[in-house]
Amino acid sequence: MAQRLLVIEDEPTLARLLSYNLAQEGYEVAHEDHGTAGYDRAVKEQFDLIVLDLMLPGMNGIDILDKLRGQGIRTPIIVLTAKNTEEDVVRGLKSGADDYMTKPFGVSELLARVSAVLRRVSGATEEAPVSTGTAGSTIILGQLEIYPERYEVTLGGQSINLRPKEFEVLLYLARKPGVVLTRDDLMNAVWGFDYIGGQRTVDVHVSSLRKKLELDPESVHIDSIRGVGYKLVVNKQRTPVA
Repeated sequence: MAQRLLVIEDEPTLARLLSYNLAQEGYEVAHEDHGTAGYDRAVKEQFDLIVLDLMLPGMNGIDILDKLRGQGIRTPIIVLTAKNTEEDVVRGLKSGADDYMTKPFGVSELLARVSAVLRRVSGATEEAPVSTGTAGSTIILGQLEIYPERYEVTLGGQSINLRPKEFEVLLYLARKPGVVLTRDDLMNAVWGFDYIGGQRTVDVHVSSLRKKLELDPESVHIDSIRGVGYKLVVNKQRTPVA
């Protein structure tokens, strides 16, 4: 059965070009040219991947991303932006995008990225957690508890709302607490060896994670090792204040 893709793009020429070329690659392609309509369709129907423009009428791409991820919809999303600025890239990644492309771009590059993301998602396998004090597949490190099967995290008993990629970054760090992991380690583990984006993607997600872990920084935090990467530091003996 052909994989289903949703293209949410309001520029007619580009939308036709993308839809045609994706269909030629064997995908079943649906298209919406309005943000609200695209969001509604992404919620109501099952898609394997979404190509999402950030500048849309009705509801912009960032709002669509926020709402979809907020509802727990983890469909892979590649965002398209006409602005070649770091701010747009960071906003898209923080909102839960799996990849991004800046207009103008070559169709062949988009096709390669679509294929890479789909391959990464379909081939993703979760290694058995290496943890101290586990209950089932739960990872428990001090006051930090991670539930891989449910994509849920608690710190000191309080739930932390993480985007899918933020969760995967934290999960990878938590499987090797205290060990310095390079940006390449994280990139390959979370985004895959064939990910075309740069290491800035890792930095953005780690920065966002740090802010969310400030709920209890004495219990757990992420250290930067200049020129190398990151490590998760956990105080397992800390007792929460009553």
